[in-house]
Amino acid sequence: MNSPLLKYALLAGAVYFCCMAAAHYFGIKLPLLFVYYDTPFYAYQDKIISFAVVSYIAMFYSAAQHRAVVPAALLVLGVTVLGLASVNESDALASVLEEGQSTFPYWAQTGLIAAYFVVLLVLYLRDKKESKGDMVSSDSIT
Repeated sequence: MNSPLLKYALLAGAVYFCCMAAAHYFGIKLPLLFVYYDTPFYAYQDKIISFAVVSYIAMFYSAAQHRAVVPAALLVLGVTVLGLASVNESDALASVLEEGQSTFPYWAQTGLIAAYFVVLLVLYLRDKKESKGDMVSSDSIT
């Protein structure tokens, strides 16, 4: 991986997911760490989510170390954004919201995660392009 910016962006994701896992494990319902922070929940479900988030931590840490893993991390994050959007639109979410309660906070958090996805994608494509350029220039030297 040539781009230190991509590496640090991926490591920031690993740190973010560590914080998210801890928040879910301990039931600390804060926006950004808990997308649906003000909805009813069962503590055992949040503990399960915290363990599942460990896979995100490992994925993003691995992607920061090895560029070959970045597409998998991007795929996982992209599917997450689509999944959150689906939940935001779902009758299941609507059924637990109070009358007139807005879904804007959930959409805002989904948007932030989507923006992070776009940043990672741009950094990855730039890194990939620069790596190809390095290969071409080193091939022309020999």
